[in-house]
Amino acid sequence: MSVIVCIGSGNMGYALMKGACGQTSETDIFFTDAEIEKAQASADSLKAKVIKSNIEAVEKGDFIFLAIKPQIMPQVLAEISDTVKKRINAGSPPVIISMAAGWSIKKIQGSVSAKLPVVRIMPNTPALIGKGMIALSSSPEVPAQKIAELEKLLTGAGIVDKVEENYLDAVTGLSGSGPAYVYMFIEALSDGGVRAGLPREKAMRYAIQTVLGSAAMAKETGKHPGELKDMVTSPGGTTIAGLAALEDGAFRGTVISAVEAAWKRSTELG
Repeated sequence: MSVIVCIGSGNMGYALMKGACGQTSETDIFFTDAEIEKAQASADSLKAKVIKSNIEAVEKGDFIFLAIKPQIMPQVLAEISDTVKKRINAGSPPVIISMAAGWSIKKIQGSVSAKLPVVRIMPNTPALIGKGMIALSSSPEVPAQKIAELEKLLTGAGIVDKVEENYLDAVTGLSGSGPAYVYMFIEALSDGGVRAGLPREKAMRYAIQTVLGSAAMAKETGKHPGELKDMVTSPGGTTIAGLAALEDGAFRGTVISAVEAAWKRSTELG
């Protein structure tokens, strides 16, 4: 039976542990947090347990999730460094799973002065409802069996895709930050509906289903988005008028710039 410990009990850590609970009953899941009340609330919700210190977390865990902000990483890694090295020397190293933007495998290993097994993941917030997109990259020290076990646990939170580590900053800019862009688009669609005379509740319902259905159609048909766009666009019709307005506002260029800005920020955090 594997022991999973999540250091940090915010939305993303909670989402991944919730997904893991749904995938297997052969694991013990623990939370720990600087705010122990938050850890207790998350644990109670999932019928998990609480560990009161990061050091104890590393002593017990087979998989250690670092569900913390990049700015907190130096402090946490310094705190657990000696315990990690003791476990490596004893022949039972834990697998460290980091979701901190910009923190490379090499930088994590350097911070604890040891070639420990490290996995980097970049999930996004739809993992909270099991619809996330989770990129995964691992160091050579992680056994294939552990990768397979981890993939199984993570599929409870969404789709898992293995990538080379050098792609992770770009993934952060696209799918990591992307839900916020989509929510803003949904809000803007709804605002447009209200401006055109729809009640807010109706406008929001139509906007959400339009985005949901369009994404599902793109996924299920496998057609290029441009081809699907053309299916909606009649000569001289309403859609081409709307598309022209989007182009006047540099819609596509602005979205590209948003992904690029988030990508650059991810590299800066490293």
